[in-house]
Amino acid sequence: MSKPQPEDDNHSHGNPFAVPFFLILGFAVIEFAGGIWTQSLALLGDAWHMFSDVFALALAWYASTQAQKKPLIKHASGQSQIEIRASIINVALMFVVVAWIIFEAIQRLKNPLNITGGYVMLIAFIGLVVNVIVAQRLHHQAHHHGGKDNLNHRAALLHVLGDLLGSVAALLAGAVIYFTGWLAADPLLSLFISALILVVTLKLANDIRLALKDGTNKKSLLNSAHKHD
Repeated sequence: MSKPQPEDDNHSHGNPFAVPFFLILGFAVIEFAGGIWTQSLALLGDAWHMFSDVFALALAWYASTQAQKKPLIKHASGQSQIEIRASIINVALMFVVVAWIIFEAIQRLKNPLNITGGYVMLIAFIGLVVNVIVAQRLHHQAHHHGGKDNLNHRAALLHVLGDLLGSVAALLAGAVIYFTGWLAADPLLSLFISALILVVTLKLANDIRLALKDGTNKKSLLNSAHKHD
């Protein structure tokens, strides 16, 4: 009678990445269309970031599902192999998104485009609400179900927090343009947010490096112990 319990624990609340995946996917399409319509780089940058999140959350979803299966191949650091791979890909995606935003922002500073500030604010506000909901769900899962030290989970949460910052930037850009007409606010705020995302991404990349290094050290110690035996 006690055998079904682990399965219930794993699935009683469903996969933590399912709802965030569909919420982010749905709004990413809306925000991308809104970014093209309003010509806002902040919205387009956040939309591209959200599309990378869709892929990131899909990877995290898959990794989380595979991590529940037995037997599970684990790295020496204690993380599953697939979760480490997913977190590395997620970090790489973040670097690509940041590079694109920086490049496009420089072009916009040289050649400003007319932007509809009011609609940018509206779309960004909806995005902010969506990202707050998703971030809250992922944080709750990490805090109550043992995912706070999981690199795969942290990578997915990083993407969503980056999106949340992007929505704040787009909201501020729309407000500044709407009330002052200063078009440079859009690319400048995009650069600021990309810098924040880059700092957090570098931190996660370093954590992954340390986890891999720790795993290598543990493996070396284990091999050394076996030789002495």
